Order: sequence, then structure tokens, then C-alpha cells
Amino acid sequence: MKGKVYLVGAGPGDYKLITVKGLECIKKADVIVYDRLANVKYLEEAKKDCTFINVGKASSNHILPQDDINRLIADKALEGKVVVRLKGGDPYVFGRGGEEAELLRDENIDFEVVPGITSPIGGLCYAGIPITHRDHASSFHIITGHPRKDGKETKEINWNALANVKGTLVFLMGISNLKNISENLIEEGKDKNTPVAFVSWATRSNQRVVTATLENAHEVAINENIKPPTLIVVGSVVSLREKLNFFEEKPLFGKNIVVTRCRTQSSELAKKISDMGGNPIEIPTIKIQKVEDNKELEVEIDKIKDYTYILFSSKNAVDIFFDKLNEMGYDSRVLHNSKICAVGSETAKAIKSRGIIADIVPQKYVAEGLYEELKDIIKENDKVLIPRAKNARDFLINKLSEKCYIKEVITYESVIDNDKKDLAIEAIEDEEVDYITFASSSTVKNFITLIGEENLKKLQNKNIISIGPITSKTIEDFGLEVYKEAEVATIDSMIDVISNNEKVQMGELTC
Repeated sequence: MKGKVYLVGAGPGDYKLITVKGLECIKKADVIVYDRLANVKYLEEAKKDCTFINVGKASSNHILPQDDINRLIADKALEGKVVVRLKGGDPYVFGRGGEEAELLRDENIDFEVVPGITSPIGGLCYAGIPITHRDHASSFHIITGHPRKDGKETKEINWNALANVKGTLVFLMGISNLKNISENLIEEGKDKNTPVAFVSWATRSNQRVVTATLENAHEVAINENIKPPTLIVVGSVVSLREKLNFFEEKPLFGKNIVVTRCRTQSSELAKKISDMGGNPIEIPTIKIQKVEDNKELEVEIDKIKDYTYILFSSKNAVDIFFDKLNEMGYDSRVLHNSKICAVGSETAKAIKSRGIIADIVPQKYVAEGLYEELKDIIKENDKVLIPRAKNARDFLINKLSEKCYIKEVITYESVIDNDKKDLAIEAIEDEEVDYITFASSSTVKNFITLIGEENLKKLQNKNIISIGPITSKTIEDFGLEVYKEAEVATIDSMIDVISNNEKVQMGELTC
């Protein structure tokens, strides 16, 4: 049976600018054929067995020629696969999607086109340039700036019409042809003082905008080393950039921040960094290995009504416990005899997502904080269940065992994830990395194991951000210095520490 092809526009670069439908297609794809300009983070949303094929397509440097790409997606569909052709921007705005669709139709292959936000719209918006404005431009025109080898584009472009229209002109893929573009527009009557903007890597944390005039655009582009991918914007709307530029004013704009995390968990820290304009470099250091066929946990769940307290110290412990509860045919009603405790706010959120509000969450989000909450209310006849990770800290187990019956059940083990070793080493060697964050002691230990102790010295000059005192102690035990520690052991507090430090650096705050 034939499969189906979805020609999906991935948007201009910002991860959140893809459409809901586009993301749905990615999640069900058997094969994803993607371009250089599509955000590769979308690939993390795909099925585990999805096949990824990078067809590159940088300017004048294609991994596969377009005809071969057309043939590739058709052949994969003919194998019965669901194929997503993931393209930067919109498939039909200079994305060659029309050519791909023609071949699919010719071979009677089912396909759909999922539009995306094109870079001339989204990119200009993030650069603070409205593509239309009642006082400046009542139309806009998107033109390819990259001439075909046969010269047809050059012949087809009506430079006189473009030079005399009052709308905004946006040239895509035009940097190598900039001198010709400028000269043609001026020759046909465009004011040489018309504002011009170059928007590179639009909507991403490394976005760069340089302004010029039509007369000196080519010279400025050379002096400023403007490289593809760059939009060329011609029109008086460029003059609004200084007033309307919102994206580059975000508190973490342009900052490269390493986020060490567990492979299976989407990082809340990474999301917040991205929302604030930064570039989160995610390096999974931990793999969660669940205890399979956990008979011990099943036995304790069967007698769950005997427990007066259930203590959770991590989101993983919450998820595994409740998944097993449901698997055994129970729901949260069987916990009515137990007080539910969470070591921290993130664990409490995970419990709440299961329909339960934790009875006890300490002010200090560490085991010691929870013990302080419990030590005066726990009674000798209480029974406490603690589903947790292997090799987790024994503080709670040891202290509470002095007061009542404690049952520890190992539900998972955190093991090192070696898959990103090269990325980890690259991150500590990269002078453009601004911060390295650690949200747990295990991520510290695993990250250092990942890079090897021979590379430990490379961390000594990095700005290391710690979530709290326990993690800080682990960092210091390796002979490293904590640059900043979150005031409260939460992701939000880590973000506050980084953003406040940036304000200090910019002189907006005093220490």
C-alpha cells in the first residue's frame, strides 16, 4: 500500500512557531526528510522508530539535489511510509514544495500541504520591522534574490516595478547577489537613501540585524560579514525597528546556556530559557531505567491502605508509582488513608497532574526540609512508604527510621547517558557558552563522568549555576566553583539568578 506525504512548513526557526497540525504530522511520521533551516528540535517529537534524513540545502551546497529529494520522498511513500517533508518557513514560499507536490500528484501519491509561518513575515516581526504599516507600506513583495543558473529569474524580475512600488521589498537568499539587487533598484529609480535591514537567523537566539541604506548596503554587508541565511528588507518600515524591537530585548537574548537533564524528560528549564530569548543547549546526562516487573512495588500497592504517609522525592518516582497504580486497576481513591508528601515544587506539580494536591511540601526543597516538617508529627505507629531511586540519598530513610516503620521501594535507577559525550565536551570547550546549569547532584556527577575528569579543568572558568545547596556541595566536591546558586531550589529561581546576573552585567541592577 502507498503511504502519504505531508509537506510541512516548520516556520522561520523559533521552536514554538510551528503550527499545531505541523507538530501532529511530525509525531505520526515514519520518515522525516528535513532541511538545514528547519529547527532540528522538532525531531525530538517524533516516534522512537522514526527515520530521519537530512537533505541539507544550504546555499549552493545541497546534500541532495532537488530532483533527488523529490524522488526520495516519493519512494518512501511508495514503501507505505508516512513521510513528513519538513521545510523551513512555508513549503510554497520559495521552498520548492510545488515541485515536490507535482511529482507526488504525477505518481498518484496522497499528500497534504501544511502551511508554515514564512520568514519574511515571522523574521521581520522578530526584527522589530512590520512588513506593512499604514504610514509606510500598504503592500509587500517577496522576491528570490538567488538567480537560477539559467538566468530566468533575472529576466523575470521587473526591477522598474519593484523600484517604484511603495511597498516593502523582502529578498530571500540574496546576499551573494546583493550588489546586483541594489544597483538595479537604484538604476530604476529607487531612492538611494531607502533604509535596508539584514536579518540573519531570524527568530532564533542568534538572530542578528544590521541596518544600512540602499546605497551602502553592499559595503555594509561586506564590512559586517553578513552571511546566509539572511533576509534583505528594503523599505521605510525598517526605520521602525528601533521602536518596535521586542525580541532582542528579552532578558536572555543571545545567551547560550547548557542544560543538563534526563533524556526522557522535556526540560522546563530549557523551555523557560527559550521563552526568554536564550539558546538552551540540552545535554541529557541521565537515562532513567525503571525497575521492570516490580513485584515489590505491586505488593506494597496492594496494601497501600496500611500506609499513613507516602513520600515522593522526584517526578520520576511519582510517574512510575502512579503508572503502576493504574496498571493494577487502582486509582487515587485508594490513597485516602495516606498523607502525600513531596520534597519540592516540581514533584508536587507531578503529583497534582495525577489529581492529588500534596499534603506536605517543605519550604526548603530538600530532604532535610521535609524531615523538619515531619519530625514533630510522625508517630511511632505510622507507616511510611518511600518509592524512590536506587542510590538516592539516605537522609530521610535514616532519620525517619528512628521514629516509625519505613518501607523503601526502589522503582528506578539513574544511569549515565553516554550518547551526548561529544556534545558535552564541545560545550565546555565553546567560548560562547555563557552558563552551565545543574538541577541535581546526579546531573553533576554524570556530566563530569561524561566529559572525563581529564577535562574537569575546562569547567573552572565556566559560569556554573546550581539549583541549591546539595547540588552546590556536589559541584564543590569536584573542586569547581559555583558561580551562582538559586535562592530557592526551583527552576524559576535558577532562571531568576541568570536573568538578574544579566541585568547586573548590563548595569540595570546593582549587586
